[in-house]
Parts: sequence; C-alpha cells; structure tokens
Amino acid sequence: MKRILVVAGLILALIADMLAQETVEKGFSYGILYMAGARYDNVRMCVATGGGVKGGPVADIMFLTKYTFTEKSSVTFNLPVMRPLLFGLAFQMLQFEPEFTFQYRKVLNDSKALLTGPGLGVSLNYGPDYRSDLKHRGDSFFAAGPFISWQFGMEFKGQQKTRILGIRAFYVPLIAKDHPNGTVLGGALEYSLYF
Repeated sequence: MKRILVVAGLILALIADMLAQETVEKGFSYGILYMAGARYDNVRMCVATGGGVKGGPVADIMFLTKYTFTEKSSVTFNLPVMRPLLFGLAFQMLQFEPEFTFQYRKVLNDSKALLTGPGLGVSLNYGPDYRSDLKHRGDSFFAAGPFISWQFGMEFKGQQKTRILGIRAFYVPLIAKDHPNGTVLGGALEYSLYF
C-alpha cells in the first residue's frame, strides 16, 4: 500500500510540474499512425497464423487527435481504422482498441524531442479463440478488457509536418464469458505523421 501511495504521489507531482510550464502551440493537431509488431495472445484467433498458435503479428493504421497542453505535455487519442474495417469485412470479427496516450516531451533542439508516456484504452473483441484458423473456426464470443501501454519515441519537427518514430509495449487482460480470462502482451514499431 505504501508503494502505491508513493507512486501515485510521484505521478501527481510530475503531472503538476508539466502542467505548470508555459504553454507553447497549445491546441489540437491531427495525424495518422502506422504500427506493426507482434503479440502473445492466449484468447483470440489470429488470422495470420494457424490454429493453436497463441499470438502472431499485429498491424493497424489509426487517426490521431492530439491536444497539446504545454511544450512538455500532450494527450493523444488513437482511433484504430484499418484493423476494425479489415477484420469486420473480411473475417466477420471485431478487434477495436481505441486509446488515450499521455506524452511527456523532452525538447532536445528546435527540431527534435524525446517522447514517452503511458496509454490507457479499451480492447473490444468478437471472434473465435486461438485454436481456430480461417478454415476451421470455432464459435465466436465477445471479450473485452483495458488496453494498457507505454510509448517511447523521437519527434522530428518540420515546417509543415511533424514525424514521430517510436515503439510501444502493451498489455491487455481480456475477460470473456465461458472462456478463461486471457493475457495479451506485445510490442509494436510506430510511425506517426502530424499535419
């Protein structure tokens, strides 16, 4: 309990420090995120692997809406587009994982900054379990859980566009009725482009 209070206190102090900084370019910006990686998943079917494989590759294209508080802090909403459409139209499945990411920026110079921060969202799923493949599908079911992540990246700021190269680690504890509770662990490379 003491550790939880200490960690919570440090997080609140960090947030208060960042929000106290002078605001620079405060407001909304919009972009696109491309991500690709891999995951361990002991619940959901993966359309890119055979039946019985727990996990596989992961990829998506997302729309981004970022709100900048200060030169050092912002929050971004990631709205998945490619995976929900592809899974729904091609495989009659749902994988939808929207997320908010809090970003802390360490400015290096006028054109570069380091980024890091936690993400929190929701994972909503409908489809068969990992024992299924495209030819032999089991019964579909709903599964859901919190989507928890951490991002590390480098921002490259140009006159017209801002690019971010980064990596993201994520964890999803999935809960499904009549199925064992699941674990999803993974990581992805990310490329973001803001206009």
